[in-house]
Amino acid sequence: MAPQASMVRGASLLILLQLLSRLATFVANQLLLRFLTAPLLGVATQLEVYYLSVLFFARESLRVAIQRQATTSSSTPKTSASPSAIAVASASASAATTTAANNDNDHDSKQSSEQRHDNAVAAAAPLPDADAERRDAQAVVNLGYLAILLGVVAATVLGWTYLAYAAPAAATLEKQQQTPPPPPPPPFLARSLRLYGLAAVVELLSEPCFVLMQTRLRFGTRAAAESAATLVRCVVVFGSALGAARRGVDLGVLPFALGQLAYGVALLLVYLVAGQGLASSLGFSLLPRPVIVPSAQQKKQAARNGEKGGEFLWSYFYRPTMSLAGSMMAQSVVKHLLTQGDTFLVSLLSTPQVQGVYALANNYGGLIARLLFQPVEESCRSYFSRFLSDQPLVRQPAEKEKREKNTSSPAVQEAKRSLSTLMRLYILLSAVVVSVGPFAAPSLLALVAGRRWTGVGAGDVLGAYCFYIPFLALNGLSESFVASVASEGQVHRQSVWMGAFSVAFAASAFLFMRVIPLGAQGLVLANSVNMLCRIVWSVAFIKSFFAAHGTGFAVAELVPTATVATSVATFALLHQLHVLDTAEAEPVRTLAKVAGTAAPLLLLILFFERTFLLECARAARGRRAAKQ
Repeated sequence: MAPQASMVRGASLLILLQLLSRLATFVANQLLLRFLTAPLLGVATQLEVYYLSVLFFARESLRVAIQRQATTSSSTPKTSASPSAIAVASASASAATTTAANNDNDHDSKQSSEQRHDNAVAAAAPLPDADAERRDAQAVVNLGYLAILLGVVAATVLGWTYLAYAAPAAATLEKQQQTPPPPPPPPFLARSLRLYGLAAVVELLSEPCFVLMQTRLRFGTRAAAESAATLVRCVVVFGSALGAARRGVDLGVLPFALGQLAYGVALLLVYLVAGQGLASSLGFSLLPRPVIVPSAQQKKQAARNGEKGGEFLWSYFYRPTMSLAGSMMAQSVVKHLLTQGDTFLVSLLSTPQVQGVYALANNYGGLIARLLFQPVEESCRSYFSRFLSDQPLVRQPAEKEKREKNTSSPAVQEAKRSLSTLMRLYILLSAVVVSVGPFAAPSLLALVAGRRWTGVGAGDVLGAYCFYIPFLALNGLSESFVASVASEGQVHRQSVWMGAFSVAFAASAFLFMRVIPLGAQGLVLANSVNMLCRIVWSVAFIKSFFAAHGTGFAVAELVPTATVATSVATFALLHQLHVLDTAEAEPVRTLAKVAGTAAPLLLLILFFERTFLLECARAARGRRAAKQ
């Protein structure tokens, strides 16, 4: 199957998965809102951030590193990124030489061309396909167990930190900012936190099977696992909350913790069944086992690397992948702090009441990101990692004329077209969201969540969040490309810039939340500043990457001028009509006005972008035909 078809099929499965999962979660959340207060939702959000932090620190860098590198140097080498070669089971010695040379440029630029040729010959040594695939699978499984160990440590440290510092600090801040006595903390808080930590560890137990399926592009297994787990979580959360409400028992955030634990158990069971089937067919184990490398090849590896143990640490863990994962760990920490920084800052600068309001607006505002953007970004990361991993750089002065003629490899040109198409589609969607979203958001929230939530300002925050969605979309797509192709040195430089962006984010948040008391809306502005900084860096990296590979990347050509102008005019028209004046009192009438304005906007966008959209449709049909 061609890589384009694999990416389209994988993205389609993940988008469908996210759609069904989020719809089920959305329905369950709507029912739960009738039993929740804003402070309780704020505490639940804090515990969810704890859970996500454990997962992120334990597995994110390992996942990216495993996707970026082959798991064993003795297994089938990576194919070139051309569409026809991506499905070939083994590469030629010349392709292996190119791959080794590219890896040497990232890790050891002083290695001679003769050494690179020896590496290529060793990597392309004739080995039984079954043995190579078995070693490759076992190496991936072994690396997955590192995430479990890291998860246990992260769950313990972060859980102790929350109970010792975060929860008491929030209670103190609430007492200082409220004249009436604040409500008591929710019951079962410590028990709920421990259940969240246990749920994270249980979910990490499925990581060896997850990375195994991910490296083989088996998106169907992931779709089945996450869909089943989401359904189980919704049933457990709503069932426990409803049962407690009927009995007059206050469980606090315990239903959320029970639901998350059920999610992890269901996920683990599905992955174990799928992983065991694959292990039985290939003959490897889902438990950690030594990776057996032929003695002759092991001696060559040890002599080449100057390491007694060869390329495997303790015969279990592939050293290059562990090295890359370690390099990405610092960046992952900074990236997670930036991603979840809004929740951290809300916890420090506001009460649980405000946290609950922001959490509600954030959940609704980020729905499109979780439904559409996230699965596309994950598929793109796998696609670009495999598609561009072996492309040589255009560095020699003699090749300057080639670069000026824009004659890069077909793989680079295809990657450029794919990235440009996705970015333009994101911009078109963002234009619609920004022009009509701020006017429709308060009315939609009033209908879905009730006027109790809009009365405390959640509608205004959700309206402001619509301006943040374009930054969120473009940042996710651009950073997925960077994560796919950046070398270790470039990852280190990105980590430094991430640190600088975190300072800018914190300063912006302090400005908009304390100096200019905009509350949760100020936090949305601070997030936009943060995302803008990250987008600028990522786009600069993308331009330099394509320039180094013999082609250009013109960002200005991606902006649909007519569509942007029409969207701005639509926004100005709705503002002049004072649509927001009746958003909460007459939500249905307000939505009718917004819909009446949005329909002409969509028609004009279809007219202006008809050529581009038709090309996208033809490309999609062609890829489906190629897949069949």
